[in-house]
Amino acid sequence: MSEANRGVRGVVPPQGTRMSEQVLEAVRDLVPAIAARAGEAEEARRVPESTIKELAGTGFFRLLQPKAFGGHEADPVTFYTAVREISAACGSTGWVASVVGVHPWQLGLFPVRAQEDVWGADPNTRISSSYAPTGKITPVDGGFRVSGRWSFSSGCDHADWVFLGGLVPGPDGNPVDMRTFLLPRADYRIDDVWRTIGLRGTGSNDIVVEDAFVPEHRTLSFTDTSACDCPGHEVNKAPLYRLPFAAVFSTTISMPIAGIAQGALDAYLKATRERIRVSYGGQKVAEDPHAQVRIATAAGEIDAAWTLMERNIRELTAAAEAGREFSLKLRLRTRRDQVMATARAIRAVDLLFENAGGHALKEGHPVQRGWRDAHAGRVHAVNDPERALTLYGQGALGFEVTDTMV
Repeated sequence: MSEANRGVRGVVPPQGTRMSEQVLEAVRDLVPAIAARAGEAEEARRVPESTIKELAGTGFFRLLQPKAFGGHEADPVTFYTAVREISAACGSTGWVASVVGVHPWQLGLFPVRAQEDVWGADPNTRISSSYAPTGKITPVDGGFRVSGRWSFSSGCDHADWVFLGGLVPGPDGNPVDMRTFLLPRADYRIDDVWRTIGLRGTGSNDIVVEDAFVPEHRTLSFTDTSACDCPGHEVNKAPLYRLPFAAVFSTTISMPIAGIAQGALDAYLKATRERIRVSYGGQKVAEDPHAQVRIATAAGEIDAAWTLMERNIRELTAAAEAGREFSLKLRLRTRRDQVMATARAIRAVDLLFENAGGHALKEGHPVQRGWRDAHAGRVHAVNDPERALTLYGQGALGFEVTDTMV
């Protein structure tokens, strides 16, 4: 394990309960087994069931879950620390763990009836998601009729419910609201279409719905999440559930990429200590100052990526605990730093891959897998740097910013 990774392990969440710290340590104990199954995840195009079962056994998926429903209500930095370490072992597993693991937090924003629907019988029930509003939403008495196809639902094979994004039309047919709709497994089917060059083990398949009824209480408006004023706050009063959705969700996407970069660095260091460059007269790569510079630069970029995201989540959490409003400046900075963290992690992986040698091209090599996985995560919509950085620039210049992803 690298010095950088040991540094992350040394972070002690300021308000993490002993239970959440025990969860984190239990997750760390699983890291070697998760790494050993990385190839299996790629081959199967989904995270192995054994890995999901073991992660669930640690309590990982309940870190951000409300205490009222058997969760830990942990410091979000504890959750993201676990995500980073899982992702360093296997990018696909880390991605699924992050996305599926944040959904209990989001469900905590829904009306309590929705939380009871999901967790009433089993507090370990998991949810996948697909937020792009690609389906058809029809308002009806008591709720909505939902139909259509949604793509990229990571970890859907390991979930019994799904969050789906949808635009609610007004009387004239034009959108008047965007909502998240919560559906049980009986109301949708999974279409196995996930065949990709990166994050192949995430099982991010399509969700198909054919005219399902979704009651009003199983929906949540993005207007409410943007205002940090959600129905779930009536029962889940912990500061955790006051955090801005955009900050929590976007960090959930970028953190696995930072973890993937750390895993690539760890693998690169391990290989480089023994690697010989035949084409350079048998030179030991470990003694090459150019390789050493790449190592230092990549490690610095990875640490910077983590530090940027951790700082903002801690400041947002502190504001929530103090009952303060979240300033637009902090919210914009969080989005700015999130996309910059992704860019730094990508740069680190690129530096390492370019210098890893021909053997790193072989199937199963962790450096090339990290390179593919990181770039696959980079194309997620929340990692669009121009959009996020434009929003930051607008705010800095004094323009009005109303984007729901801030």
